[in-house]
Amino acid sequence: MGARQHTRSDLRAIAHQAMIDRGLEPDFPPAELAELAKIAGPASPDGTAGMRDLRALPWSSIDNDDSRDLDQIEVAEALPAGATRVMVAIADVDALVGKGSAIDGHARRNTTSVYTAAQIFPMLPERLSTDWTSLADGQDRLAVVMDMTVEADGAVSGAAVYRAFVHNHAQLAYPSVGAWLEGHGPLPDAAQAPEIEAQLKLQDAAAQRLRALRHERGALGLETIQARATFAGELITGLEEDRPNRAKQLIEDFMIAANGVIASFLEGKGFPSLRRVVRTPERWDRIVELATRYREHLPVEADSKALAEFLERRRRADPERFPDLSLAIVKLMGAGEYVVDPPGGEAPGHFGLAVRDYTHSTAPNRRYPDVITQRLVKAALAAAPPPYAVGELGGLAAHCTEQEDAANKVERRVQKSAAALLLEKRIGQYYDGIVTGASEKGTWVRIVEPPVEGKVVHGEHGLDVGDHVRVKLVGADVEQGFIDFARAQ
Repeated sequence: MGARQHTRSDLRAIAHQAMIDRGLEPDFPPAELAELAKIAGPASPDGTAGMRDLRALPWSSIDNDDSRDLDQIEVAEALPAGATRVMVAIADVDALVGKGSAIDGHARRNTTSVYTAAQIFPMLPERLSTDWTSLADGQDRLAVVMDMTVEADGAVSGAAVYRAFVHNHAQLAYPSVGAWLEGHGPLPDAAQAPEIEAQLKLQDAAAQRLRALRHERGALGLETIQARATFAGELITGLEEDRPNRAKQLIEDFMIAANGVIASFLEGKGFPSLRRVVRTPERWDRIVELATRYREHLPVEADSKALAEFLERRRRADPERFPDLSLAIVKLMGAGEYVVDPPGGEAPGHFGLAVRDYTHSTAPNRRYPDVITQRLVKAALAAAPPPYAVGELGGLAAHCTEQEDAANKVERRVQKSAAALLLEKRIGQYYDGIVTGASEKGTWVRIVEPPVEGKVVHGEHGLDVGDHVRVKLVGADVEQGFIDFARAQ
């Protein structure tokens, strides 16, 4: 490409090739498109017997500003003694994507939607994921509902699972709802109806109770910074930080609770399940060492509660640098994985969330493990045999873990090219950063502004995860996705 200015079109080509290189299909095969053309449309309330009709309830969704593949909507009801009934409805993707179909075959191969700075590679055709199987604003849709009581102390009780028709009455977005809940923004226009405003307050209060109890039990209050590339036409203009807020926490808290309900439901029915687990941190000794820098002591054996308490103290003491510490802890904990929990089994649990019963069920438009779980749930509700044998689930668990890792690598690859696109004219500038990786493969650092990660190619000796370091930008290659730093002397 020579010395010409790179554009977003270059990133699209890089993303497409990165998908192929990682064993993912960037395009939908002809058989799937032919099958899609034969689908008449979403299920109709008039044509489906035996489903509850919950469309009149004030359901709403909260997601990204530009999201159209909506998987989850919520509604709540105040109960006596400070309790709250919470219902989480999940799009019934399986109603239109049958096991063994051509569309299912593509989803099974990729196992996830891939979100890159250049473009999105959806797991399902957009006709489905952003329309017919999306819980879109103002639409009647079939869903699987997790109905639970959040007690005054944050405990979940009285849970039930069933199928129902629902209607999204307000499609809301994280930034505006988060700002309003935190007291520094107006009520979003889409939430102006009194019942929706009351819903947000009720749901937020229940979510805060769920979160408080989870943290009391040892859930980690991590806060990492995600960056999204921004463009003016084909030209990159920056990397915008995407920070946590109360609206994101609300959805996360309901999602975790709903996933726990599904895991317990399948266990109670004697069904196998796919569990999402994060095992004991791979480098707990290094986490202990990091804590000593702050004159803190962690036990020799991994202890999520002790780590959670340490993190909360650091959040209060230094909120500006807390995302740096969070990132180091995330890197040291290691990746999550899918495992099979057979009937009567004992899944290892999720260290970071401090929960044992945890599956993935709340994003079937975007993740294949959630489609698998949905099929298991619907079979259990119908008193039918499990649609997957334990052995088949074992193979799928390994495949989904592998493909999720591949998708993450594609996203990081394109993100690095986007960052290189932003930095290619800044060679020679100096930045403050934190070491995010250190192994035989190399040492990586994330600079603070803009939030970009690159490799330390000179002066990396002696650096380890969590170290703060000043570096000089010495290289930025858009085609290769390389960003190279030298340790400043």
